[in-house]
Amino acid sequence: MADVKKIATRESYGNALVEVGKENPDVVVLDADLANATKTGIFQKEFPDRHIDCGIAECNMTGIAAGLATCGKIPFISSFAMFAAGRNYEQVRNSIGYPHLNVKIGATHAGITVGEDGASHQCLEDIALMRTIPGMTVIVPADDTEARAAVHAAVDYVGPVYLRFGRAAVPVINDPATYKFEMGKGVVLREGKDVTIVATGITVAASLEAAEALAAEGIDAEVINIHTIKPLDDDLIVKSATKTGKVVTAEEHSVIGGLGSAVCDCLSAKHPVPVYKIGINDQFGESGSAGALVQKYGLDAAGIAKSVKGFLSK
Repeated sequence: MADVKKIATRESYGNALVEVGKENPDVVVLDADLANATKTGIFQKEFPDRHIDCGIAECNMTGIAAGLATCGKIPFISSFAMFAAGRNYEQVRNSIGYPHLNVKIGATHAGITVGEDGASHQCLEDIALMRTIPGMTVIVPADDTEARAAVHAAVDYVGPVYLRFGRAAVPVINDPATYKFEMGKGVVLREGKDVTIVATGITVAASLEAAEALAAEGIDAEVINIHTIKPLDDDLIVKSATKTGKVVTAEEHSVIGGLGSAVCDCLSAKHPVPVYKIGINDQFGESGSAGALVQKYGLDAAGIAKSVKGFLSK
């Protein structure tokens, strides 16, 4: 996929904020001294009076956003996922989740692809944290097209939304002219009969590439993009699992509490089948280039294909 256009979803987020800002004057953006990195600075240049830099004070930023939401505004709060979900968890839970306020959380620099920033900044727990908050919608877009569409959908939806974006550029796999984002609905990108690969975020493109490699070895893999982890598209996952009988999940997140856990919750209740989870196995990240880390933890196409083959051979 070397010739495919690549864009970081944090860049998509910044551009989409300008789009929704032009459409809806109630959209306001708050940042915690990271506007250049989170790309909310793009919105700031277009709408300086609707952008608030709260400084390195994520918890205060969340309280301000909650207040704005009670006044009819649609606030987006932004920081690295480690801070937006981690440092900020109590405020998100009690000030946004508990009163079910219309605040959107734009968390960037999620997962190991933060790279050289190392374990302290590589948030591998944020999906788990956010999906435990009652009423919180959790979205992890796979590419530029999906990220932009997700921001628009978040504005239209009344309620708290957690949007997870990445630092590294990723392949654009969806056609913006035809792509339709529907919150809570997965997308079958490739049909197959031998195994289902359920992926989210950066692993979606890698899973498609892995499926092609598996096909060359006679393994017919179905690939599903789950951009909305909560609410999960249970019907689609059960339908595919019923057809293939085996499921592999892939995510740039801990295998505890993320996409894999959500899929297991679904299938154990509705259609039990063997499931193998690809992700970070109960450990912290480490410093290194994004590409090297993705390869080391088996989240690239070769790693996913290897895991699928190993799973099917058992």
